[in-house]
Amino acid sequence: MRFKTVTLCAFCVLTGTAASADVDQAARDVIGPAYRHFAEAATALDQAAQADCSAAALQAPYQAAWDAWASIDYFQLGPVEQGGRALAVSFWPDKKSSGQRAQQALIDANAPVIDDPEAFATVSVAARGLSGMERLLYQPGVEGDEDVLCRMRRATATDLARTAAEIAADWPDFEGSLTTAGAPENSRYLAPVEARQALYTQLVTGLDHLAEVRLGRPIGTPEKPRPDAAEARAAGRSLRNVALSLQGMRDLAMALRPEAQKARAAFDKAIAEAEALDDPVFEGVSDPDGRKRALAVERAVWSAKLAVESDIGEALGLSVGFNSKDGD
Repeated sequence: MRFKTVTLCAFCVLTGTAASADVDQAARDVIGPAYRHFAEAATALDQAAQADCSAAALQAPYQAAWDAWASIDYFQLGPVEQGGRALAVSFWPDKKSSGQRAQQALIDANAPVIDDPEAFATVSVAARGLSGMERLLYQPGVEGDEDVLCRMRRATATDLARTAAEIAADWPDFEGSLTTAGAPENSRYLAPVEARQALYTQLVTGLDHLAEVRLGRPIGTPEKPRPDAAEARAAGRSLRNVALSLQGMRDLAMALRPEAQKARAAFDKAIAEAEALDDPVFEGVSDPDGRKRALAVERAVWSAKLAVESDIGEALGLSVGFNSKDGD
């Protein structure tokens, strides 16, 4: 049996068909469509901003754009990592409030860069993207003359749409490097297992970030809970980002190994725990019962990671790459 298994894997490497089927599905049916959906949602936000730049008019398309990003933001490989694009989409955590300071300075100065899309693209990533737009749409945020705020919303929406469109447009080339792993002309991934491991690494480190940062920061410690440190708190979607990110990672996990039913069940449980929490911005972590329920979500995420490692990683002979951000 051992000889037959080795022979089959050798054949897979040569043909690049059976061995890369899971990578093909992940790249073409999960990641690519997610980026296209985000680009469409960001474009819709930009179009809405050009038609009516009031905060009230933009909150719904903004939320839709965040929904689209939350399902794929765990993935930090390929075009999204080029030129700091991921940070330009969502700069968080911003521990020193650098984004708010940069935005406020532009507003106070009525800076010409606000009306110049090319110049605005050079503004600090902390002042742009979904995080920057949140401060322009919700309180507490930045303050100033409504005309300047309106132009800032339009500039931020246009910049976000451009970034999202670039990521979606550049994805097919990177997708090709994943789906042709092992081909003579592919210098990035020399064997199908390398591409599979790169995707697996994104999955595992995405779960790490979810537990340690998105949940861990607001949960804090029993002596010092930190609900104010929750992501997208002003927009009221801290918990929603957790649930949507879990759903996106479940899609990738099932693409990598459809037979991984233990992993699927663990993801389903974590998603159910998040959806049942009914604490949109983790305000309840300051209360013993609320904290207990938030910790249950965190434990479910860690359980999902363990299930992924055993049901996908061990089953496929994969391990997390040394550099978790680029899949090496």
